[in-house]
Amino acid sequence: MALLAPGRRPPVLDLLIGNTGEVSMQRRIPATVITGFLGAGKTTLIRHLLENANGRRIALIVNEFGDVGVDGELLQGCGDASCGAEVGAEDIVELANGCICCTVADEFIPTMTKLLRRARRPDHIVIETSGLALPQPLIRAFNWPEIRAGITVDGVITVVDAPALAAGQFAADPAKVEALRKADVNLDHESPLHELFEDQLRAADMVVLNKADLVDEATRAALLERIRAEARAGVRVIACEHGRVDPAVVLGMGAGAEDDVDNRPTHHELEGEDDHDHDEFISFAVTSGEWNDREALLSAIEEVVREHPVLRLKGFAALRGKPARLAVQAVGPRVEAWFDRPLGAEERRETKLVVIGLKGLDEEAVRRALGG
Repeated sequence: MALLAPGRRPPVLDLLIGNTGEVSMQRRIPATVITGFLGAGKTTLIRHLLENANGRRIALIVNEFGDVGVDGELLQGCGDASCGAEVGAEDIVELANGCICCTVADEFIPTMTKLLRRARRPDHIVIETSGLALPQPLIRAFNWPEIRAGITVDGVITVVDAPALAAGQFAADPAKVEALRKADVNLDHESPLHELFEDQLRAADMVVLNKADLVDEATRAALLERIRAEARAGVRVIACEHGRVDPAVVLGMGAGAEDDVDNRPTHHELEGEDDHDHDEFISFAVTSGEWNDREALLSAIEEVVREHPVLRLKGFAALRGKPARLAVQAVGPRVEAWFDRPLGAEERRETKLVVIGLKGLDEEAVRRALGG
C-alpha cells in the first residue's frame, strides 16, 4: 500500500458543507477518465465495464466529436436488464461541442456540478474523451473548487490500438514518424497525431493495449515493452481483446490524478507553449436515406477510406427491408458493422455517419460517395 504524502488527505474523503451550513464527512465520487486515439476501443471497454459493474450506479460523460451522438447511443444500449450497471437516460451526458479539453468552462464544469447536486448521486463517473482531446486540461478541471470537494480522478486509462501501433502509426519513435511522413504526402512535417499519442501516454495511470488478438505474440510483447518505456514510471500496461478488462482492475484505482497533474505534462508544455489547436482535423456528419443492402454501404465506406485522408468513420444505417439498425465503425482499412438494435415503429429510417479526417479532406466528394 502506498503511503500518503505528509499533510495529504485520502483522495476519496472530503468535508462537504451542506445548504444548512452543517459540515459532514462524505465520500468523494471516483471518476475514471478513458482516453485514447480514434478507434482504439474506448466505447467497447466502457460497455464491458457497464455489463460487469455488479449493480453500481454509473454516470457516463461522452465527449462525442461530431454532430451525431454515436457513442452515446451505443452506450445507452446498456440500460437494459442484461447490463450489470444501473444506468438511466439521465446518467448519460453527451458533450458534443468539440474537444472536451477546449470546453471545460462552458460544458464540463457545469455538467459535473449538476451531477454533484443530484439527490441520488452516482457511485462512479466514467468519462470517455474524444479521440482528439488532451487529457491533462481535463484532469486540471477537477481542481475547480466545487468539483474537487465532491469528485476525485480515480484513474486515467489510455486505450491503444495494437494493430495501428504495430503499423507505426502515432509512434514516439522519431525515425518511424519521419518514415511515415515521407510515405504519406498528407502528413505535415511534425505530426499532431504523434504529439497527441505522447500526451495520452503521459497522462495515463494505466495503458490498455486493446485488440491484442490482432497481432502475433512477439509483436504484442514488443508493443507492451515499448509502451512501458514511453509511459510514466510505474504505470501499468496490460493487453486485452475486445475491451474486456475486469472492472476491478480499472475502477477503484484511487490515483487522485488531480493532485498529480504537473507530473503529466503535455507536449506543448514541455516546449513552453500553453495552448493547442485542432486545425489539422475536420469533422462532419453525412445524413442520407436507406441503403439497398449492407454490401453496397460497406463498399462505399471502404472506397471513401481508401481514397480520402479519413481517420475515423462511424454511425448508424438503415437498410431497406431490414428491421434493425446497422452500427458502422471504420478505422483505417478496418470496417466493422453489426445490427445493434431494432428500429422503432415511429423512428425515421435514415443513415447518419460521422466522418473525422485531416484538414484538406474533400467533404463534398465524401458526401457524394456516402449518399449525403
